Amino acid sequence: MRRLAAFLCLLPGLGFAQTSTLESLDRRDQVLGWEAVGRIDMGGAAFCTGTLIAPDLVLTAAHCLFDGRTNAAFDPASIQFRAGLRDDKIVAQGRVRRAVAHPGYTPFTHVSAENIAHDVALLELAEPIPAGRAAPFAIFAPCAGAQISVVSYARERAGTLSWQRSCNIKDRFASVMAFDCDVNHGSSGAPVFDLSEGRAKIISIISSGQRDASGAVSYGMQLPALVADLKAALRSGKGVLLAKGDAPLAQIRRIGVGDGDNSGTGARFVKARSAAP
Repeated sequence: MRRLAAFLCLLPGLGFAQTSTLESLDRRDQVLGWEAVGRIDMGGAAFCTGTLIAPDLVLTAAHCLFDGRTNAAFDPASIQFRAGLRDDKIVAQGRVRRAVAHPGYTPFTHVSAENIAHDVALLELAEPIPAGRAAPFAIFAPCAGAQISVVSYARERAGTLSWQRSCNIKDRFASVMAFDCDVNHGSSGAPVFDLSEGRAKIISIISSGQRDASGAVSYGMQLPALVADLKAALRSGKGVLLAKGDAPLAQIRRIGVGDGDNSGTGARFVKARSAAP
């Protein structure tokens, strides 16, 4: 924690390009291009944001897999991914068959630089979502000085995607990055995009953050090696959560390329829901 605090002290006073305000993507034409970003609903108790990186793989934050009320992992059978959710309309919906959190993430502990650096998970859908309906995004390493963009669901905008066209990487500490992007409860797992070259590429996901008088600050991690680890875990079955009622895969198949706060869980942006929107 001391190292994380020292890192955060570097942030005030740095100069960056101006950030943009949030735009609500509440029309069908506004969702075009972002269909692979969706809301992940965990057992009707909470939600996060996730993104397709393959037709059957959803990238999100590791802490989204863990229920701070019970100190146990959610049953993947209770998790649904709703791609391109806009009010009551969706582009596609998928039931989660298997889920895996990065082994470097420790659930039910306080937020730390180490946990932020490994706060990544993959959800495997029972049935793939055709790329023609929701084209998966690729994972890339961040470029120096890149201006970034975030698409997310969050508190008070849980039923509609919000897009911040322009925000910044404020600083880096080892494999942790800090952003000035406007996120809130429910934004856990939201994709951080680099839009500088053609189609958007995911360079990080939102792990946690805060807002104070000086503005918003959020934190994420570098992804390529972590996502490779998670794909390897799905191939081997090590550390993988299997939905109750599903049988293990008979054969290992090839995987294609592609927050209300709960005290003590590190789930800074998992937002509890009282009812579906």
